[in-house]
Amino acid sequence: MPVSATAATATGLCAFIDASPSPFHVCRTVAGELEANGFTRLTESQPWPADGPSKHYVVRGGSLIAWATADAAGSTPFRVVGAHTDSPNLRVKQHPDLASAGWQLVGLEPYGGAWLNSWLDRELGISGRLSVLDGDAVREQLVRIDEPILRVPQLAIHLSDDRKGVTLDPQRHVNAIWGVGREPRSFLAFVAEHAELDPAAVLGWELMTHDLAPSRIVGRDQDLVSAPRLDNQGTCYAGLQAFLAAVEEPGAAIPVFATFDHEEVGSQSDRGAQSDLLPTVLERIVLTRGGDRAEFLATLAGSVCASGDMAHATHPNYSDRHEPAHRIEVNGGPVLKVNQNLRYATDAVGAGAFALACAQAGVPLQRYVHRADLPCGSTIGPMTAAGTGMTTVDVGAAQLAMHSAREMMGAADVPAYAAALAAFLTPAVTGR
Repeated sequence: MPVSATAATATGLCAFIDASPSPFHVCRTVAGELEANGFTRLTESQPWPADGPSKHYVVRGGSLIAWATADAAGSTPFRVVGAHTDSPNLRVKQHPDLASAGWQLVGLEPYGGAWLNSWLDRELGISGRLSVLDGDAVREQLVRIDEPILRVPQLAIHLSDDRKGVTLDPQRHVNAIWGVGREPRSFLAFVAEHAELDPAAVLGWELMTHDLAPSRIVGRDQDLVSAPRLDNQGTCYAGLQAFLAAVEEPGAAIPVFATFDHEEVGSQSDRGAQSDLLPTVLERIVLTRGGDRAEFLATLAGSVCASGDMAHATHPNYSDRHEPAHRIEVNGGPVLKVNQNLRYATDAVGAGAFALACAQAGVPLQRYVHRADLPCGSTIGPMTAAGTGMTTVDVGAAQLAMHSAREMMGAADVPAYAAALAAFLTPAVTGR
């Protein structure tokens, strides 16, 4: 029978998010949980073992894929839960050192669809990765500075045109103050020194800001989660817990947990959902189990993917911005997302697979449709379906303030979402 009991809790989600300020840190957090549960990391450039049952994962930059096989051979189909590790934020430019009006600034650039006003007047830290010269080689090093070193200041209301607000120019208005003085200081040298590195050894970087306020359980009845990066670390956490539960009680499919970087900017990168990462890993799993490419293609034809991303809860102050016949509640259960123009990949077959999983997990299911007169966002779902040929269903958990520096979801939705994903990963029977 499908698994419904997982270790997912709202408190656990908060801890996961606070440990994971960048996509690279998400992968490190997930890898730590996997290794604590008996998984070993494989390297893509090396041969993979073909020695029977396995629990493995691979990491490519800010993306990670994990899987578990219970037997040595056979054309067992896959059940995949997909997510993305990146979130909209402000990222450090290549020449970040600026000075203006007696202030020292760090040049920042919006990443993805960041809701810029939400990043103003917050204490910001820095996280990401550095490429470091080590002898004659280059190695990667993660960096994290949880100190209030940056702040993007709001314009005083007295200086705005109509005292109603300002329109932010992403080129001019999101640079961060980090000191005073007319001569710029080296921000990268500061980061390198914090990482105990010689600044001259830093050859490349992917650095981004994060809000230093910790994730919290909030509300009158402590039934809400206030946190950064719920989109889409809410799915990364729930998906991980679902995957670990599914591994303990395997069903009729091979469970796979796939998290991708760069979803917020289109996924077209070496490690995004449009890359070869997922199909390559799935094919190598089949090959190490004694199959060939023909068996791999047949296996894909019987596989199903749940593309997990967060969903829009109906906003109480802007209810007119939502489809009136499809109200979505926090703490109302997982959300099935459908779009007739394929911004979501859900079709009737995929919808049936996830609806059955929710029923077997004993959690309610909500169905989301975007207003037809508003542009709909998208996910890794359509590109995963097109790139693999797998039946794909788009699902999520309800939240408010998507793409804000601070978002909100229901505390009860965390275990419910994980339970549904666990049941999805462990079908009693397979087939499209």
